[in-house]
Amino acid sequence: MSQVFPIHLFPAPSPEIPPLPSPAPNEIVPLLIGSTVGEVERELVLQTLGRCDGNRTRAARVLGVSVRTLRNKIRQYSADGLDVPAHCD
Repeated sequence: MSQVFPIHLFPAPSPEIPPLPSPAPNEIVPLLIGSTVGEVERELVLQTLGRCDGNRTRAARVLGVSVRTLRNKIRQYSADGLDVPAHCD
């Protein structure tokens, strides 16, 4: 992904996962300010995986990426020592 638009950070509601209350702007801005695109993307991926109970297929669909892309990102996050929600496809 070369450009990140608001829709990438806050995708439209999906029937795959129940909606959360929308965060207030003052809760969103601190996450974005001073963060790289990679950091924001990683947080979005990890939170989506958590909301999908670790289901990679469902998380990939919600994020709008292929399962292979998601798997590659997860592999990199694990190699970097990050906790990734357990796999349960």
